Amino acid sequence: MDVFAEIKTMLDKHRCAYAVSDHAPTPRSIDAARIRGTPIEQGAKAIVLRSEGRFLMCVLPGSQKIDFHKIKTILSSKSVSLATPEEVYKVTQCVTGSVPPFGNLFGIPLYIESSLLRNEEISFNAGLQTRSITMKSEEYRRVANGIVKEFAR
Repeated sequence: MDVFAEIKTMLDKHRCAYAVSDHAPTPRSIDAARIRGTPIEQGAKAIVLRSEGRFLMCVLPGSQKIDFHKIKTILSSKSVSLATPEEVYKVTQCVTGSVPPFGNLFGIPLYIESSLLRNEEISFNAGLQTRSITMKSEEYRRVANGIVKEFAR
């Protein structure tokens, strides 16, 4: 699967305006913000989790971390953990740090941290650590079709 091509097709199908940029590798949110010239809060960090044998994706601002207690409560689950890098690749065809914030591309549930949507625009790595997309957060919310909750700390 060419993840970038899938994202582009999805955004074009939904008539979204977006900008693509190529840059040096950005495996961490702080690196991505610096290279893009954007605030770290604008970065949409996609994290794949495992809960009771199933995978899900949480997307939050690059400046924040997941509160696992809150996620467990949201999911009504006793067990939530980070997916291993091997599991992330198996589920998304992306290496850690390049996963785009679209669970729907990978057939997994998507949870979006509500504070991310306070940004007028969001930026994210688009299947590669060397390619980013910037788009309106309102359009992202519409296309991603995730569940918006508070789960960051």
